[in-house]
Amino acid sequence: MYLTQEEERIYNGEKGEAQAIAIRLLVSIGEINGAEQLIPIKSAHISGVSYKNIGDGGLKFLKKIADKVKVPTTLNPLGFDLERNGPVEVDRDFREKQLEIIRTFISMGIKESFTCTPYYFYQQPKYGDHVAWAESSALIYANAILGARTNREGGPSALAAAIIGKTPNFGLHLDNNRIADYEVAVDGRLDYSGAAALGLYLGANYPGKIPRLVGVDYLRDFELKAFGAAIAASSSTSMFHVENRTPDDILNRGRKFEKVVVDYNELKNLMEEKSSHEKPELIAIGCPHLSKDEIDYIASLVRGKKKDKEVEVFLFASRETIKNSSESIKIIEDFGAKVFADTCMVVAPLSKKYHKTAINSGKASFYLPMKEYGGQEIIFRNFNDLLRWAVIDN
Repeated sequence: MYLTQEEERIYNGEKGEAQAIAIRLLVSIGEINGAEQLIPIKSAHISGVSYKNIGDGGLKFLKKIADKVKVPTTLNPLGFDLERNGPVEVDRDFREKQLEIIRTFISMGIKESFTCTPYYFYQQPKYGDHVAWAESSALIYANAILGARTNREGGPSALAAAIIGKTPNFGLHLDNNRIADYEVAVDGRLDYSGAAALGLYLGANYPGKIPRLVGVDYLRDFELKAFGAAIAASSSTSMFHVENRTPDDILNRGRKFEKVVVDYNELKNLMEEKSSHEKPELIAIGCPHLSKDEIDYIASLVRGKKKDKEVEVFLFASRETIKNSSESIKIIEDFGAKVFADTCMVVAPLSKKYHKTAINSGKASFYLPMKEYGGQEIIFRNFNDLLRWAVIDN
């Protein structure tokens, strides 16, 4: 792999141990994947922020590699809401280690964003920008909806790229690797959870392949976000196209593809197979974090209604989204739901208190039943169906 003279100096340790560790990690990844050189990036997004995820080993590595970042860099959610101390209590050791992680990141010049949707308020890459984003739902949104270019970074590689300001040039940074592998049509109309279920279905049946969705022009960006989050969680797929909609669909023009038709009943069956039939203890919404449009919609559904005290309702969004949705947040809180920033249902230790959680997220339905995420019983439905458990009949 070709390195410039400046990169060689960093590699040889002339700019300090942290930068040497960072560039050696990037070069190793590049050489394994056939990259010829490092290329500049415009931004980075780092996953593995919650102490629940990275533990003591991750904290030790973070301290060793800590150095000032060279590009705008944002952070994924952590284990609890720093201002509201929820959604569940954490023990003293967890809290202290989490705060130590945060202080280390901040000392590097990284933004206190704590969201998996940094593109809403903190940074939105432009078409063609090379970035280094970790967190599966964020990077697939950047690739597909925004037309930026990032590989599927892990937390350490995204951090290394932020420190050096560069990433290896391979994979989805190159045009040829961004072309669709097959076309998908759905025999039925998708809603948010249906789009998420489609992502799970394709992730399981066509892992690592790039789909081109046809006939779904009606889907809004936050519904495509749900699709992308689900397919990226359940497989290594990090890119998708929507016919005549997403920026890089131009790469598919004039090409022939294998055609796949998905019966909507298969998606309903998939949701049913994942779902318990018992009443949930908790309804958790916001995986990925909610947009302002989603919060406004939820507010319209619960306006003037009262929540059943037997079921908790938690919403998760970024600080900025919450701040810019103040009227809707008041309606939601008057209903009896709680809104949290900085964390989410996956990285917060919810299973300490809740064991039956209802969700509308394909991504959450993939992670929450896993032992390492609490082994939760889940109910996977669209939000309107979930709301029936929470609203007191007048």
